[in-house]
Amino acid sequence: MHHYASIAKQFALQRRVLEVHEFGNGNINDTYLVTTDFNEEPHFILQRINQQVFKQPKLIMKNMCIFTEHMRKRAREDGHLWEMPRVLKTIEGQDFYLDDENNFWRAISYVEGARSFDTIISTDHAREVGHALGTFQHLISDLPVETLSDTLEGFHITPRYLEQYDRTLSHNGFASNAEVRWAKEFVAARRKWAHVIEDARVQGKLQLRPVHGDPKVNNVMIQEGTGRAISLVDLDTVKPGLIHYDIGDCMRSGCNPLGEETEQWEAVCFDPEIGEAILTGYLTQARNFLTAADYEYLFDSIRLLAFELGVRFFTDHLSGNVYFKVRHPQHNLLRALVQFKLSESIEAHETDIRNIIQSMVSRAV
Repeated sequence: MHHYASIAKQFALQRRVLEVHEFGNGNINDTYLVTTDFNEEPHFILQRINQQVFKQPKLIMKNMCIFTEHMRKRAREDGHLWEMPRVLKTIEGQDFYLDDENNFWRAISYVEGARSFDTIISTDHAREVGHALGTFQHLISDLPVETLSDTLEGFHITPRYLEQYDRTLSHNGFASNAEVRWAKEFVAARRKWAHVIEDARVQGKLQLRPVHGDPKVNNVMIQEGTGRAISLVDLDTVKPGLIHYDIGDCMRSGCNPLGEETEQWEAVCFDPEIGEAILTGYLTQARNFLTAADYEYLFDSIRLLAFELGVRFFTDHLSGNVYFKVRHPQHNLLRALVQFKLSESIEAHETDIRNIIQSMVSRAV
């Protein structure tokens, strides 16, 4: 049995660990699915938190305990079919475990009878993805934002990523090729516009609220048999933020049919039909809390998040791949090109997307 089984046993309590294997394709933490002999709940998720990224993992666990309990209570009160992963305790009663090398481990319950997908497979699936994000934000919307710690300062604040990009560009030598030159020109042409969402926050038009932070398509759990979204997982980035970063990231992830790991970056495009379906599902719940100013900046958020992630991938490529996991030296450059091409396609579809949003606003009124 894999040697990580000894870590899993710290969280198994009365259960016997049968198997541990790698799970998912996250870019930051190491994730494993643990199989036990407990028939009612045979699986749980074991994760080693990347402490180079998450400097204060104990605060992550504190946040997680606060908002999962809040959302579980709200879901019961509102009658939502919604599964919130539970934080599992160790045999010592802690919500984390430090191994001999000071690695930070945690375990959470597994959403049984559901699966996720890396890309949208149908318009019905797209609506469920949007509905999942709307439900998540609705259930957490009345949690006072000051109860959550900012566990990843600067996350999704695009101007800060551009500052990091500038420092990297000035200090790191690298071999320039056609793709790198194209990416540099792409960033240069859009950097002034990239402050739009943060400017709106500073001006008081947009307010900080609890957000998921990483609502990608593959973090939405779809119930087998019914096709309904019943959970949104990967909860490390739940913190105070702008809900626009959530909807922008969800659309960025969902509206590229080729997916963010495609090697066919020049063929990447935004799919308006999928976009409309995601927004339709989202607004079934989000109309309960969106303001007029929130609607005003929806298009900007959709355009911005693809650009932002492209900048992050490109910066990491120029830095020597120190943040995101990679399979080869050019992996982060390829990822950046995918996001930049998607952002370019979103710009080309601006009229279509704004028309979809306006239609959604009219239905919500």
